[in-house]
Amino acid sequence: MDESPMDPTSPNIGRAVVPTLDRRALNRALLARQLLLRPARMTALEALERLCGLQAQSPTAPYYALWTRLEAFDPAELEGLLQGREAVRLALMRATLHLVSARDALALRPLLRPVQDRGLAGAFGKRLAGVDMDAIAALGREWTAERPLSFAELGARLAERWPDREPEALAAAVRARVPLVQTPPRGLWGRSGQALHTPLEAWTGGQRMADYTDEALVVRYLSAFGPASVKDMQIWSGLTKLQAAVGRLGSRLVRFRDEQGTELFDLPEAPRPNGSAPSPPRFLGEFDQMLLAYADRSRILSEAHKRRVFTANGLVRPVFLLDGFVAGKWELRRRGGEALLLVEPFAPLSADDREALGVEGARLLAFAASGCSHEIRFADGAAD
Repeated sequence: MDESPMDPTSPNIGRAVVPTLDRRALNRALLARQLLLRPARMTALEALERLCGLQAQSPTAPYYALWTRLEAFDPAELEGLLQGREAVRLALMRATLHLVSARDALALRPLLRPVQDRGLAGAFGKRLAGVDMDAIAALGREWTAERPLSFAELGARLAERWPDREPEALAAAVRARVPLVQTPPRGLWGRSGQALHTPLEAWTGGQRMADYTDEALVVRYLSAFGPASVKDMQIWSGLTKLQAAVGRLGSRLVRFRDEQGTELFDLPEAPRPNGSAPSPPRFLGEFDQMLLAYADRSRILSEAHKRRVFTANGLVRPVFLLDGFVAGKWELRRRGGEALLLVEPFAPLSADDREALGVEGARLLAFAASGCSHEIRFADGAAD
């Protein structure tokens, strides 16, 4: 006999019903929080803090991320934040390079120290066994505070003190133990420079905020990426055991489930638009953080397309969104005074989608290749 909703033996009696969010609802929630349903009217610094930082393995990636999210973005604004030491590039979540406000860097880095230590142990643990890590970190901090150093130079100098250790491993030990920022001109738009490093506190003049909590980080993550599972939070941050932090937040969070039954958590007042909300085409730069923020990426990227976006050597290609989901990749090719935007869809495009991508592509070219002649070319939507 089927169980009646009013059957007193039902396991659901006395429990709150947990709503289910389908893939489109999760997609629209993500886009709303990532400022992609409509361009946001805010400063670059406000956006950096709203989004809890931007992925920055590529020096230009944060510029594309802000261009596609903000109503009016001038690269000079972000350059000014970097040169004015209000924003910095350093290893944070997942021990990868992020661009964040100086305030967030001082708060987040102490909390994420275990992530840096685990990354160091995984890559260089055997090569650093038995060495005095505190002494290496102290010397590395002293030298990089005197003047910014490249990792090659730092490693070579440390190897003079520890000649039985590899320079690369010694420099990595300092990077894990000392919050090192990359100094300009590295990270400036349209310019290049060697990656030179100096301690965060020396660069910003600020003090580390060691009292920042796991709960605070969970709230920041959900504000930018929720609703999400505990596993999603851990994949994004690199931290483990965040279930305890979620438990401590208790009734300050609301609960949902996805279509597979996975428990999701969110902030009560965070935007969760209807799954049918319109989503215009968007071009995302390489390493866009939305593609790296979840254990289950299906709210933005299908499993079938994952191998076409993530390369074997760890790159994340620039992609475009149609109806909110990754629908292809793009590449900007320059030659002399000419700029070509090559758009490669993963499936054939409708005439309307092609036209809309052409309009947004022209806007991308005006941003990224001003002063050049522009061409947009569409490749066939065939499988690799």
